Amino acid sequence: MAFFRPRVSREAEVRYHADLEVGRSFGALLGKAREAERELRAKQAAGASLEELREAGLVLDRALTEALRAAEAAQRATLGVKSYDDRIARRKGRATPEGAMWTAEVSRLRTLREAHRLTGIPRVPRASAVIR
Repeated sequence: MAFFRPRVSREAEVRYHADLEVGRSFGALLGKAREAERELRAKQAAGASLEELREAGLVLDRALTEALRAAEAAQRATLGVKSYDDRIARRKGRATPEGAMWTAEVSRLRTLREAHRLTGIPRVPRASAVIR
């Protein structure tokens, strides 16, 4: 009796290899985000202008977004090539220690980025219109 083992789609293999490449840069991107946060905190402590704080906040937001994208790619690659086509394989992949670790990391980074977007980027007041 022969057993049928379905292959994964070519698209899933291509996405898997692309995610492997992007996921490898996670450590460097996370370091870049940490450095951007240090710069923002240093400017806050030094009493920098609102425009400088906003620019540093936006740099940190971009760095967090890049790190989050790399973590998501590493998570997908860790879950395995079958998980791109099959939701059950995705669930099984998340249940492994590596999958759970990447899922927690993605959740942590997403929460950090959203909290920063809500409270960490100063808003520059617009010039008000003259009311007559």
